[in-house]
Amino acid sequence: MLSSISILAIFLLFGTSGDSVTQTEGPVTLSEGAHMILNCTYQSSYTPSLFWYVQYLNKAPQLLLKSSTETENQGFQANLVKRENSFHLQKRSLQISDSALYYCAMTD
Repeated sequence: MLSSISILAIFLLFGTSGDSVTQTEGPVTLSEGAHMILNCTYQSSYTPSLFWYVQYLNKAPQLLLKSSTETENQGFQANLVKRENSFHLQKRSLQISDSALYYCAMTD
């Protein structure tokens, strides 16, 4: 029996005016074992630092990936694609334990 996994993507911006991070996915419910992609695109006059944070139920947010260092952590992957202004988060096979809030953030 497959179980449902609740995923919520929230996009945050910590930068200068005129810069933005765009949410292209909202709340998502997926089945265990499903492939997940959460989109994160940005507009900026420079190449910013981008981050993915995860917040599990009743826990504080924690850093999952940073564009300038990691490209994989706990089975999650994200690659900064400058020509597309994107930093999409992916995981090939979701587990129930992946149910959480996911935040994409950008800084100077």
